[in-house]
Amino acid sequence: MPVAPSDDSGLANAATSPADPEAEAREAEYERFVWDNLKRNYIGNYLHGMLGMTGFRLINAPTFMPVYIHLISGSNTVVGLSQALQQVGGIISPIFGATAIEHRKKVMPAALWMGGLGRVQIVGMAAAGWFLQGQSLVYAMLALLFLFGVFMGAQRVVFGMLMAKVIPLSRRGRLQAWRNATGGLIAAILAWAAGKYIIEPDLFGHGYSVTFMLAAVLTSLGLWALQLLLREPEPPNLPAKARFRDRLRDFPALIRSDPGYAPFLLVQMLATASRMAVPFYAIYATSSTGLSVAILGLLALAYLGADTLSNLLWGYLGDRTGFRLVLLVSISMWIGATLILLGFHSPAAIFIAFFGLGAAQSGYMMAAQTMILEFGNREEMPMRIAISSSAEGITASISPIVGGLVADAFGYPAVFGISIAFLALSLLFLVLKVQEPRNRRLAGV
Repeated sequence: MPVAPSDDSGLANAATSPADPEAEAREAEYERFVWDNLKRNYIGNYLHGMLGMTGFRLINAPTFMPVYIHLISGSNTVVGLSQALQQVGGIISPIFGATAIEHRKKVMPAALWMGGLGRVQIVGMAAAGWFLQGQSLVYAMLALLFLFGVFMGAQRVVFGMLMAKVIPLSRRGRLQAWRNATGGLIAAILAWAAGKYIIEPDLFGHGYSVTFMLAAVLTSLGLWALQLLLREPEPPNLPAKARFRDRLRDFPALIRSDPGYAPFLLVQMLATASRMAVPFYAIYATSSTGLSVAILGLLALAYLGADTLSNLLWGYLGDRTGFRLVLLVSISMWIGATLILLGFHSPAAIFIAFFGLGAAQSGYMMAAQTMILEFGNREEMPMRIAISSSAEGITASISPIVGGLVADAFGYPAVFGISIAFLALSLLFLVLKVQEPRNRRLAGV
C-alpha cells in the first residue's frame, strides 16, 4: 500500500526538518507502518468503539442513570451532584494520563490499565444495587461515578492518542461513523429491551443492576478486541519524560502554540456548561409531561437511535469538509431539540426532542474529539487532549450542581433556558473565532 503524505495522517511532526534525511526516513517508516497495518487497526478500533461505546452509552445516556439516581435519592440536587462528581473525577486524571504516555513508545499497556479500571466501576454499580439500599446505596453510587470519571478522563487521552497514531486523518470520520452507528444501533435496541424487559419487571431483583452489568460485559469485550488486533507504531520522535507540575506550567504555552486552539477550547467549555440540563431531560419528560417511567426505554431508543443514524452523516461530512461544519450543525440542532422539549409535551414531540438531542450530542462529541487531534503537532497531542478534557471536566463538574439547584429552586424550564444560552454563546464563538483546522494543516500554516 502506498505511503500517504504526513499531512493526511494528521501526525506530522513540526520539529522535523526537511534538511534532515535521517529524520525524514524515520518519519516515512512511521507512515509506512501506519498504512501497512491500517486494515487490522481499523477493525480493532471499530470493534472497540462499537462494543465499548455500546456499554458506555447505557451508562452515560441521559435516561437510565439520572432517573435511577433520582429514584434512590429523591433529589434533583443529588442527580446534579452525581453528574458533577463524575466530571470532577475527569479533571486531573487526563493530565496524569498524558504525562504517563507522552514519552512512551507504546500506549496500549496504559490503555488496558485505565480502560480496565473504568470498567470495574460499572461492575461496582451493578453490585451496589444488589447488595445496598437507602443512603448507603446513594453514597456508593456517588463514589463509583466519581471513580468512573477518573478512569474515563484518563482513558479519553490514551485512546484518543491511540487512534491518532494508527488511523490517518482522512479515515477517522468514517471509522467513527460506522463504529458509532453500529454501536448506537445495538445500544438503542438494548436500551429499549432494558426498559421493557429488565428495568420495568425488575429482573433478578434489580433491573438497573442487570443493565449496568450488561454494560460492563460489552465494554470489556470491546477492550479485549482492541488488545488482540492493534498493531501500534513507535513514533520517530518523543518528548522527554516530564513531571506533572512541570507539564501544568506548560499549559499556557501549549494553548498559545496553535492560534486556533484557544477559541476552540472556549467553544468546548461553553457547550459543556450547557450540559447542566442533560441529567434532567428524562426526569422532565416523565415528571412534567405525564409520561410514565416505563417510557424510558422508548426515549433511550430515540436518543441512541438518532446516534446510530446521524453518525454516518457526521462521519462522512467531517471527512469531506472537516469537522467544524459538523460542530456548527450539531450545536444548532441541540438548541432546536431543547426548545422542542421545553415547548411541546405530547409523546410524539418528546420522542422527536430526544431523537434530536441524541443526534446533536453525538455530532458534537465526534467533532470535538476529532478536531482536537488536528491542532498543533504530534508531540503536543497527549497534553492538548488532556487540556481539553480537564477544561471540560471543570465546567462539567460545576454545571450539573448549578442545574440541580436551579431545578429545585425555579423548575426545569429555567435550567433548559440557561442551557440554551450557553449553547448560543458557543455557536457564536464557533462562527466568529474558530477556523477549520484541517484547512490550515493542509495549507501548511
